[in-house]
Amino acid sequence: MFKHRSSKEPFGVSSLEIHFGWKRLRISDDCSVEINETGMKLRYKPGVLVGGKYLVHDCGLSRSIGYFLETLILLGLFGKKPLSITLKGITNDSKDPSVDTFRTTTLHMLKRFGVPLEGLELKIVNRGAPPLGGGEIILGVPIVPTSLTMTHWVDEGMVKSIRGVTFSTRVSPQIGSRMIYAARGIFNRFIPDVHIFTDHRSGPSGGRYNYIYSFY
Repeated sequence: MFKHRSSKEPFGVSSLEIHFGWKRLRISDDCSVEINETGMKLRYKPGVLVGGKYLVHDCGLSRSIGYFLETLILLGLFGKKPLSITLKGITNDSKDPSVDTFRTTTLHMLKRFGVPLEGLELKIVNRGAPPLGGGEIILGVPIVPTSLTMTHWVDEGMVKSIRGVTFSTRVSPQIGSRMIYAARGIFNRFIPDVHIFTDHRSGPSGGRYNYIYSFY
């Protein structure tokens, strides 16, 4: 037991920290988190990372799904079983890395550390933006058979190609095309190999009545 933020605001355990703790419970065995009625004391008992399939976790609306992915991907690599979990909440915001960043960059970097390709995936089912969220992704993480491979990055090299994603929800599809046109007008001054994907969502796959468009 220990006191948690008993002398400064906001007092006690926040909703974000509760969601973060429940995330660990989903992928662990014999793990427990106990919080007293005032929220000032917390008791955490670590368990064994087991992974598993068909898991579902609600990330809340305080932070985006990317905040939880940062630790969830690393923990999933060392579980007893491959991890397959559905995360619900906000997919894109201005605070945390977007799910597009993890899908197009982070997963590709893990391959260089000896992570198996089979079972390593991130699928965006629904887009969700603040404040209402409504996003949903499916994350698959395989287990590392022995240990991670050491990687030496000596020379970062030159930029040879640029890839991006523009997405829009509950707006005209032409807005995505206009963003691509504006971005290529800047990038093509420096490099000819520029390809930007378009992801337009409408209906339930566009989240909970949020109007948004963005470029990564």
